[in-house]
Amino acid sequence: MTRPRFHLAFPVHDLAAARAFYGGVLGCPEGRSSADWIDFDLYGHQIVTHLAPDEVGHRHTSQVDGEQVPVRHFGVILDLEGWNEMAERLKAAGIRFIIEPQIRFRGEPGEQATLFFLDPSGNALEFKAFASDDMVFAR
Repeated sequence: MTRPRFHLAFPVHDLAAARAFYGGVLGCPEGRSSADWIDFDLYGHQIVTHLAPDEVGHRHTSQVDGEQVPVRHFGVILDLEGWNEMAERLKAAGIRFIIEPQIRFRGEPGEQATLFFLDPSGNALEFKAFASDDMVFAR
């Protein structure tokens, strides 16, 4: 392992819907599971959907470059080719974007391709890409 792997556990309202979305739409291989949770491999990172219907969904947004971004969200930084492929995959699956695929901070440090969408439980995800790794933390 060249980089540490990230682990994130989050609530979902329905494990079958989570399995169809994360496994089917996003293409995440499934790991272990039980009657209450499912592990998925999201680009080498472990995400775990836990059955907790009372805790799902995003509630607040924050202004970022003219858009209302869900405060609680997670995702992956891809290369530009992978980001374009994911954007097309999501469009083909009929996913409704809450922030359409676009370039944020155009011409500024940290310029990035970004898109936001919700999983079936209302958890917000962001997939983004930078022209180079040097731009990820550019100030």
